[in-house]
Amino acid sequence: MGEYLIRQAVQRKSFEFALGIIRLYKKLQARQEFILSPQLLKCGTSIGVSVEEAIAEPSRETFGDRVAVASRSARETRYWLKLLQESKLVDVDVSSELAQIDELLDLLSRLV
Repeated sequence: MGEYLIRQAVQRKSFEFALGIIRLYKKLQARQEFILSPQLLKCGTSIGVSVEEAIAEPSRETFGDRVAVASRSARETRYWLKLLQESKLVDVDVSSELAQIDELLDLLSRLV
């Protein structure tokens, strides 16, 4: 897959992932989970923001910096998802989100 196609895939998938994180956040809030959900919302939606900033960058160096920020946010998101899953604070399945974040991390690693 060429870099242009990877950029498009990352852009689309990070946006779709953010929408899913917002839905998960609302579900967690409805179930009275107020400890991890704000962190998850913050980092899970920031991935797409960093991707959008990277794509808008004309400089290759700054592009790489923005992709690195997106990757760090994705890793942090994966951490919070795993913590949510393992802590069993609420009965919610995050396996789909974990699979999506792993796919995003793979795509982001191809852009650097």
